[in-house]
Amino acid sequence: MLVFIGTTVFCFILWLLFTFNGNVWQWDEISAGIIFSIIAGAISRKIVIKEYKQLSPKKWLLFIAYLPRFFYEMAKANFDVAYRVITGKINPGIVKLSPNLKNNLSLTILANSITLTPGTLSVDVDDEKNLYVHWINVKPEFFEVSKECKCKYVCSTFPDWARRIGE
Repeated sequence: MLVFIGTTVFCFILWLLFTFNGNVWQWDEISAGIIFSIIAGAISRKIVIKEYKQLSPKKWLLFIAYLPRFFYEMAKANFDVAYRVITGKINPGIVKLSPNLKNNLSLTILANSITLTPGTLSVDVDDEKNLYVHWINVKPEFFEVSKECKCKYVCSTFPDWARRIGE
């Protein structure tokens, strides 16, 4: 019951934030928010209970701490892709990465971080949790580095952050 109430209150606060337009809320907006928040709380309480450990403040603080690193890598990748578009120096290909992540949440965080970074796209995941990534410029030296270093070569420290946040 406590999870239902917490989820409903959280949904209602989000509703109020998303519907705020500079004026005071009208009664119809508030009543619609209450109704939809109760429905969302009832639907999502089982998900929240199942994944309750992922809602800890420590995980959210780690995620917030990860964002500056992610935005730095994304800005760096933007310049690299712009350079490759202007010069035409690309060597696209799909590479296999073995990030050694234990659960689906950390693998999803890694795959989304890779996909949101320009020049890379997460294509597939196999049963052993290997990630297949389309890379705009596969360098020949990529195939010479050790299996542990391949992830760092393509996606920097994203696997380490995904491990800290998701596991």
